[in-house]
Amino acid sequence: MTEVIERENKDALLGRIRNGQPISGRQQLELALMLAVPAILAQLSSVLMQYIDSAMVGRLGAGPAASIGLVSTSTWILNGFSMAVMTGFSVQVAHACGSKDFHNAKSVMMQGLLSVFLFSTFLGLVGALISTPLPHWLGGEDHIRSDASAYFLIFSAFVPIGATGYAASAMLQASGNMIIPSIMYISMCGLDVVFNYLFIYVLGMGVPGAALGTGLSELLTSLFALWYVLSKSKELNIKGLRIPMRPTERTLRTAFGITGPLWLQNIVMRGAYVMSTLIVAPLGAVSIAANSFAITAESFCYMPGYGLEEAATTLIGQSLGAGRKDIARRFAKITMFLASGMMTVLAVIMFFSAHSLMAFMSTDPEVIALGTKVLRIEAFAETLYALSIVGFGVCAGAGDTLIPTILNFGSMWLIRIGIALFLTPTLGLVGYWIAMCIELNVRGLLFLFYVRGGRWLRKSISG
Repeated sequence: MTEVIERENKDALLGRIRNGQPISGRQQLELALMLAVPAILAQLSSVLMQYIDSAMVGRLGAGPAASIGLVSTSTWILNGFSMAVMTGFSVQVAHACGSKDFHNAKSVMMQGLLSVFLFSTFLGLVGALISTPLPHWLGGEDHIRSDASAYFLIFSAFVPIGATGYAASAMLQASGNMIIPSIMYISMCGLDVVFNYLFIYVLGMGVPGAALGTGLSELLTSLFALWYVLSKSKELNIKGLRIPMRPTERTLRTAFGITGPLWLQNIVMRGAYVMSTLIVAPLGAVSIAANSFAITAESFCYMPGYGLEEAATTLIGQSLGAGRKDIARRFAKITMFLASGMMTVLAVIMFFSAHSLMAFMSTDPEVIALGTKVLRIEAFAETLYALSIVGFGVCAGAGDTLIPTILNFGSMWLIRIGIALFLTPTLGLVGYWIAMCIELNVRGLLFLFYVRGGRWLRKSISG
């Protein structure tokens, strides 16, 4: 009953935006939290899944953990390209829902789902083809290359269905439905634990079992997300309708205007992460494992940031679709500073519980000690990092992705990589994480100034 009332309240507040009715700052805060809380819970389930995965593999030793850590940045690259494609369509869906043009929203959704599936199939094939030489390219030690290749091959095989499921979830979020995507991610977490335990331990598959368990959990939840958006979604279901899937020139042109800079950003950001792997890899298996586990542990702080980023993209998209720039500006301020406050609290908790977080994922004393050091360094970046996370969601909701990509490029390559190349040879992994901490603080300030300037409000995604 509570869920029904909550949905009615959310729909009523979204209706005020779409219908041009007044909406107070308190109502905007309430709506932002209504959309963000389910998204944050979904992020929590995702973080728990990463923690459990890392803990299961970490029990196998530093070598298996390092094999996954070695190719993790490459998995981010493939996922990043698919995410960019889905964003090009989901932002259009949010704008169409904001203007109450639900038939167009359904049409764009169908075109987006097909486009994401075809593009991610191509990415999966590329991933499979490079899976054998990739660990060598990344400078991995001989004893971890076989597991790293197997992990990346299995991951690549599940990219098409996983990306299409995430696209279905993104369409639901764009329409204002955060509950079902949350259920999807939480279910994925539960299934991942069961499948990973089965394949890693019961069947003794080790690292390849971790990839297979995660892939199967994505498969089942993706099928559920597709079924729901096509047949049950209030705004987007296509039951009894003939909606063409073939992308139109106008939709593709608009999508590419959003996606093109995001592809560039993926190359810029993920390329920087690959460069980071090349910087860290020569430090040895302990540093690779500690780096990988620490990144997973730090995601504890990301939850409210990425949850509010998703809410911001939806709220900004629907507000601008309804022609409500004043409302959009206030949503930007509310979501960015909510995220900053929440991530600051979590950063304090992470600082004092760093050792426990690392000990949960690894039994290697050296890995735990090194991971604890770098986590405590990173705690000082979370407050401003939140502004860049949600700031990007604000800009994406407006369809403004080029300037944010340029900001990310300058921040990652000039500051993080530049400082890391200077500090890592002398300070090891600690030096790399000092560079990361400095860069994330600078990036947060850059996004704060850009969003406050309001240039993103003048962006139009119309054909």
